[in-house]
Amino acid sequence: MPVIPIGARRQGECVRLELALPGRPVHTVGVLLLDPDTGRLYRRLRSHWDDLADPEDAEVLAALEQDLEARSVEMGGRRLLESLEDSLSHTLRLSEREAVAVDSFSRTADRLFERHVEKLPVAPFVTHLPLYSLRAAATRFGEDEPVGEEDWVRAPEHLLLTPNHFVAHVVGRSMEPRIPDGSLNIFRAPVVGSRQNKIVLVELQGVLEETARYTVKKYTSRKVFSGEEQWEHGSIRLEPLNREFQPLDLEPDRLRVIAEWICTLE
Repeated sequence: MPVIPIGARRQGECVRLELALPGRPVHTVGVLLLDPDTGRLYRRLRSHWDDLADPEDAEVLAALEQDLEARSVEMGGRRLLESLEDSLSHTLRLSEREAVAVDSFSRTADRLFERHVEKLPVAPFVTHLPLYSLRAAATRFGEDEPVGEEDWVRAPEHLLLTPNHFVAHVVGRSMEPRIPDGSLNIFRAPVVGSRQNKIVLVELQGVLEETARYTVKKYTSRKVFSGEEQWEHGSIRLEPLNREFQPLDLEPDRLRVIAEWICTLE
């Protein structure tokens, strides 16, 4: 499963949520991004309303995010969007649906919010993690050379972040269903403790094709006794989770383990 900077492109459907209060200019106050394949609706709304509305209206608008969350759980994202399109037309209204190219739905929702509403605050390694190409990640976490982040990506709120965490696209089907093709994934470098049976990001040594130099697989090793009560790796097997793909058997000196897979962002 090669890992590359830009993930497989998917299609989403986006609408802008607009606020039209009497006597005031129309403002775009949020974006809703639908994943047509799963029906999940990604929402990004303003967190402050006092600068756009009177106190009473601002109080009502502040409860909008919680209301949409409850209705999304009850109805599902697809039905919620259809219901809003049928019912909103006055103070709150929706734009026409627009097809958008998506690498990650959560990341694309953030980008659309920043484009149409306002800039999101980024707190490195508190709310956001750096997005690297895997060549950059291998350098950043292997050779200790300065590497610039390609972007900052919002991380899950429950995850305790450190400067050793980073984000990368994983492209390919060999680790499905746990790691979907084209998904954004969080990694941590280096691997803590034993590597056995962990999903790891690996750099393959001596591979000429640039896009095939990096892979994400389950790591297993066979140890041999080398004498003087010492054990060492005899061979390494990198195993896919998708049974349609074959494992890779490599000598220990043919690979470098860069980081441990933590989770998929979506």
